Amino acid sequence: MSSNPQTQPPETQATAKESPLTVGISSTALFDLSVSNEIYQQQGLEAYRHYQISQEDTPLEPGDGYYLVEKLLNINKISDKPLVEILLLSRNSADTGLRVFNSIRAHDLGITRAAFCGGESPYRYIKAFGCDLFLSTNAEDVRQALAQNIAAATLLGRTRPLKESSGEPLKLAFDGDSVLFSDEAERVYQQRGLDAFSESELDRANHSLAGGPFKTFLAALHRLQQEFPQSQNPIRTALVTARGAPAHERVIRTLRSWDIRLDESLFLGGMEKTEFLRAFEADIFFDDQATHCDRASPHIPTGHVPHGITNAKQPS
Repeated sequence: MSSNPQTQPPETQATAKESPLTVGISSTALFDLSVSNEIYQQQGLEAYRHYQISQEDTPLEPGDGYYLVEKLLNINKISDKPLVEILLLSRNSADTGLRVFNSIRAHDLGITRAAFCGGESPYRYIKAFGCDLFLSTNAEDVRQALAQNIAAATLLGRTRPLKESSGEPLKLAFDGDSVLFSDEAERVYQQRGLDAFSESELDRANHSLAGGPFKTFLAALHRLQQEFPQSQNPIRTALVTARGAPAHERVIRTLRSWDIRLDESLFLGGMEKTEFLRAFEADIFFDDQATHCDRASPHIPTGHVPHGITNAKQPS
């Protein structure tokens, strides 16, 4: 039979369309490996290996991404079909990674697929697994994933207590420019200032912005939301942007042209974002600007998206 998608039987095409929302996460984002990492940094790989093996039956404590993963997996429990898959993508070897898998079992997380890469970056397997999102504490791995056009973010270290899962919806908040949208408008702002930015956005209000690195992930979330009645939806999304009028119109029209609905849109006109994120009770916030991330991360799990002109200015 020809491999042309148009000649595939209907059930094959349907299966491709109904693939679950797939999130890859590193072991250091899923669990707290700070003690293990300190041993590795101070004593080297062999000491780290011996420590992990000696602690194989001691479950690791939750890391920054743990409760996000737990909420995502809980969506499967309220559906009659698997709508979400979580993959473990780790720089550990299978030998040292056995403790991670034992911890997954101890915490009763429904994770069955993994890549243990023996010290190498796992980014090269992200596309093969069909990931919609990749979360890691390793900024270089995140940049490599973004280079493959996969939504990716670096989970920042926390000083706050972890927010445990509850029966509340999973709440995801996104910055706009350089995250959901391209950095086209941000370039105008950085190079020519606020007045030029506002004028340009007003002039181009009817021209849709190009998609940013998280457009495809947002679309996948939107499809997942459509599996549930609006009043019982387990996912809630918000745009939290420094834009204000008149730059709001282009964003609204862009999302309309994508046929994507966000539950809430906050146009803050330059106000600081953290208190709004706390009021939304975000389970995670994605932003390209390190300053916004640093302000939010003591209060909200935060993923830095190293994309666009703002990050191009920073040393690699």
